[in-house]
Amino acid sequence: MGQLDGKIALVTGGSSGIGLAAARRFAAEGAKVYLTGRRQEQLDEAVASIGATAIGIRGDVSDYDQLDEVFGVIAAAGGGLDVLLANAGGGEFAALEEITPQHYRETFDRNVGGTLFTVQKALPLLNAGASIVLTGSTSASNGTPAFSAYAASKAAIRSFGRTWAAELAGRGIRVNTLIPGATETPGLAGLAPDAAAAESMFKGMAATIPLGRLAHPDEIANAALFLASDQSSFMTGGEIFVDGGEEQL
Repeated sequence: MGQLDGKIALVTGGSSGIGLAAARRFAAEGAKVYLTGRRQEQLDEAVASIGATAIGIRGDVSDYDQLDEVFGVIAAAGGGLDVLLANAGGGEFAALEEITPQHYRETFDRNVGGTLFTVQKALPLLNAGASIVLTGSTSASNGTPAFSAYAASKAAIRSFGRTWAAELAGRGIRVNTLIPGATETPGLAGLAPDAAAAESMFKGMAATIPLGRLAHPDEIANAALFLASDQSSFMTGGEIFVDGGEEQL
């Protein structure tokens, strides 16, 4: 038997990277998985790679009308939601003197507003005992130059996790934050201007990690499964760092 047999899950930002790895893991453990993404072709490829238990819904979490459409599809299907992985997000490097109002708005609309309104709009669909998993970042705990807007947005996610865990405990809904370290994903590679620069960036990051390498998305997905499943049934308001020891050692 799978750890999520009979469960219904939603993974935002599920068309690549950590989100896709988590969606695959949830499906492999028996869940029906809805996943969202902004690009239809990439979303279709992700769904095909998972199989018949996956359903793709195109949507951008920073567009609240599109979020309504996403949850409308899930509501119409019935069964509610047992797992919500609020994973969609992203950012770009910008030094303090380079930050523009547009950079600030885009970062916070996607990471903070997108997470806030994803969880808010999911509330009517969440079944008793549901698990909410928020994707944070080690950037919220360290001082990475030229990454302050992104880091601040992810610090907000950590705060959301604690507060919402207290708010939703009466419904038996758990809220925890998953904090990946540097992970080999298209999103991380996209911070570099080209493939050669990305490889150099990855090597530099790996040198700062006690385990000496970046994470694979599947390793982050394993931790997401733990938080989504009954294996973490007495855990709420917590944080799991999956960072190769970067922030702990």
